[in-house]
Amino acid sequence: MTSSAPKRQDPLIGKLDLIEPSQTQSLMENLSAVKAPVTVAFMNQHAYNLAQQNPTVRDQFSKMSYLLRDGIGIKIACQVNGRAPRANMNGTDFIPKLLDHVIKQDEGQYRYLALGTREPWLSKGAHRLFQGKPFEAIDGFQPVEAYVDFVRERCADGGIPVVVLAMGMPKQEEVALRIKRELDCPALLICGGAIVDFSAERFARAPVVFRKMGLEWLYRLGKEPRRLFKRYVIGIPQFFYYVARNSGSVGARQNERRAFEQ
Repeated sequence: MTSSAPKRQDPLIGKLDLIEPSQTQSLMENLSAVKAPVTVAFMNQHAYNLAQQNPTVRDQFSKMSYLLRDGIGIKIACQVNGRAPRANMNGTDFIPKLLDHVIKQDEGQYRYLALGTREPWLSKGAHRLFQGKPFEAIDGFQPVEAYVDFVRERCADGGIPVVVLAMGMPKQEEVALRIKRELDCPALLICGGAIVDFSAERFARAPVVFRKMGLEWLYRLGKEPRRLFKRYVIGIPQFFYYVARNSGSVGARQNERRAFEQ
């Protein structure tokens, strides 16, 4: 005798905004014309693990205005959950494209802000990301309230803050949602991870062949094995366990085993 549990969809995978490559331009146009505070975040394998290990973090990702797929791990999770993965919206590639689009639309209405990392990479990376546009920056080691005040003050003249949060997960998501909740003006809040450090060339990007194969994580692990060991060597097996558990696969196998034993 065998039985199986009905397959369920992982709520976090269900929350993802999955877009076709042809829709990227439309997405950038929408984000450059925000009428209220809007948050953009990226779900990769590491983010997914953090969300499974902490309900507060999971709730933060679920509340993002846009939650985009980043990486091969989440592609597999989408397939397991019956969702077409569509475009890989790797933040390190997409954020510079988005900022380039915003800057080209700029007629003086935007205020460019970088929150995260530390000097000298903060100023160097922000200068490159914002293509020489005037910007203001604050390091990534402040209390949450300091970031809220910093951004709120830049709304005072009627400008639209374009904010890159580069203080790492899950702090940047917490800060983005707090700013969104406190603002009463339009703003674009982008959770960028190490984007400012990459822009400052503090960390090297993987060669294009690694990126096209979805193996940028492997290149980074080879470059920084000690720092990234837990995230990838331990984290990847954890990730596949969480995906199976949340899609119902683990529960189904357990039910089948119990039914067989009876």
